Amino acid sequence: MRIMTYNVHGCRGTDGRLSHERIAEVIARFDPDVVALQELDSQRTRSEGLNQTRAIAEILAMESHFHAALRIADEEYGDAILSRHPLRLVRAEALPTPPSRFLKEQRGALWAAVSVEGREVQIINTHFGLGRAERRVQARAILGPDWLGAARAAGPVIVCGDLNSPAGGEVHWLFRQSLTDAQLEVPIVGTRRTFATTFPVLCLDYVFVSTEFQVRAVNIPRSLLTRAASDHFPVVVDLDLAGAGVPPLP
Repeated sequence: MRIMTYNVHGCRGTDGRLSHERIAEVIARFDPDVVALQELDSQRTRSEGLNQTRAIAEILAMESHFHAALRIADEEYGDAILSRHPLRLVRAEALPTPPSRFLKEQRGALWAAVSVEGREVQIINTHFGLGRAERRVQARAILGPDWLGAARAAGPVIVCGDLNSPAGGEVHWLFRQSLTDAQLEVPIVGTRRTFATTFPVLCLDYVFVSTEFQVRAVNIPRSLLTRAASDHFPVVVDLDLAGAGVPPLP
């Protein structure tokens, strides 16, 4: 299966143009089975009132689930999972945020089960905060019994998203104690840095997988289109799912 994780920056590109169609074009070029998207708007004035998840999913003919990490009146902002295969929402919740003197943006995560050729794969998509303490607390929540622990009991797991944490940092280290970082499993042409598209300096976007998966290929596509469509590059990962130990659907 092929999975993509992509922070779409509210579908507003580095050229200032608002275009969910351009984001859909990026996704379509790589034809993923499952897409984890971060920073999507729904009914927001700044995005012309569009439900961006639904609009992108309709263009791509994919199923989708959206979780609003932030709500202000009727406006919503959050993350989504899109799939070409049957998709079942399991959990969608806010992530913990430690007390702070400074204004913190609420963050969230969603977990969906995807049926692929008679097997069910657990996908967790998240977007962590900017503060170091905040990210640490959120990482421990995702890696804890309510998220990763419960997902592992249900089948093979993929955890992906924008962790706002550089490779080699504490959050990255915590994830690598429980899961495999796909980007470290195979050679990648060019840099692993995903942010910013105008001048890549950091790897912030990741795909982590459980031991049932073998990583076949990783691509961080750099083109005029991906440089313009968002301030993050997408990460595209091809995976093989071993038959042993993977429970079939009931």
